[in-house]
Amino acid sequence: MTGLLASPDGWPRVLLGRAEAKDPTDLDAAVRAGAFAGLKRAVHDLGPEALIREIAASGLRGRGGAGFPTGEKWRVCAAAEAADGRRFVVANGYGADPAVSTDRVLLERDPYVVVEGLAIAAFAVGATEAIVAVRADQPDVIRRLETAIASAEEAGYLGPDMLDTGLDLSVTVRPVQGAYMLGEETVLLKALEGRRGQPEQRPPHPAERGLFGSPTVVQNVQTLASVPWIVANGAAAFAKIGSKASPGTILVQIRGAATDGVAEVPLGTPLREIVALAGELAPGRTLKAVLVGGPSGGILPADLIDTPYEFDALRAAGAHLGSGSVVIVDDRACVVDLGRLLTRFCADEACGKTIPCRIGTRRLSEIADRVTSGRPRPTDVQLLGDLASDIVDSGLCDHERLATLPLMSGMRYFRAELDEHILHSSCPAGVCRPIAIAAGALAAGAAQ
Repeated sequence: MTGLLASPDGWPRVLLGRAEAKDPTDLDAAVRAGAFAGLKRAVHDLGPEALIREIAASGLRGRGGAGFPTGEKWRVCAAAEAADGRRFVVANGYGADPAVSTDRVLLERDPYVVVEGLAIAAFAVGATEAIVAVRADQPDVIRRLETAIASAEEAGYLGPDMLDTGLDLSVTVRPVQGAYMLGEETVLLKALEGRRGQPEQRPPHPAERGLFGSPTVVQNVQTLASVPWIVANGAAAFAKIGSKASPGTILVQIRGAATDGVAEVPLGTPLREIVALAGELAPGRTLKAVLVGGPSGGILPADLIDTPYEFDALRAAGAHLGSGSVVIVDDRACVVDLGRLLTRFCADEACGKTIPCRIGTRRLSEIADRVTSGRPRPTDVQLLGDLASDIVDSGLCDHERLATLPLMSGMRYFRAELDEHILHSSCPAGVCRPIAIAAGALAAGAAQ
């Protein structure tokens, strides 16, 4: 189980308030600690319309990376015409980034907070069917979720006539397995339908026409886990946490320093404070960059370490929240090679539906390969920029649009390092070995 990093005193716990429970599936203990208080208030005191207004007033934005306002998504789904009378809520706990465990940590340590958020969302939009989508290769997550759902149904929090309201809610766990693209909501819905996982053109959005053609709310599990706290404590209290544009907290996995682990961080916290949670760098090393957002994230230089960790500020800097990954990069790394590796991963994980994704990302990877292997062309910088711009402008989904970020952010902030590779066939960090060998061979030849 991935460890939790200690947070500074005063940082609120919205998502992991019960994370230290001895048995995360113990319903009685969870209820004593506040579980299902939000659901009770939602169904007995607020009602669907007031509930949606409460979520909208809180400023909660989707934690899956896009940051879309949660209340607006629920409003659209509740108002959408359901031809067959069915509506769905899907909790996306797939956790597509293979190196990040934030969603898994939440589901393992407090399955009830996700189940309760799912039930509140279903009540708000009028859904009678809810699904928690998780990775098929995480048996502990599946077992704990199924145990939690069964216990909640037995106690009357879910199932037929939940909380004596006359409402029925069926919640099921659906293990899914596939590629990185399953993190995209329309791809996930296709997988749940048993179809090939490829993105769909939007609009219409899933809130209007989603699973099996019915209105569907798809939310990351962290988004849903924020909902019970909001309903129990009020929108105004939640809005005071984090930044004005991005209220609340989020789970971040920090890697690369003395300690790796997951921390619950108020949105708007400077990157400097997040990096500090992982401890000191290795002796003699200095901070060079921070990779923010996972494989399709942005590589930000050390002088941007005070950038607020929130949706809009990171986008302006050339990164994004993405999977909640923050990777600390010290002076031993080559930013060009790091961008190459990440772009290759994104190209390999492309579903192939569109030409910009299928071919464009592969071409980006090939250009980066020749730059780091000592075979650059004088036009490669211009070609990288033009090709990345074409991919972004014609992309169908965020995967291909964001796949350009590692190389583009690296070129934006570390242009001198890229120029050194292209103009002098030299890697300042000494990482790109073919270049170092080629340069050494040339020097030896000149000496002879």
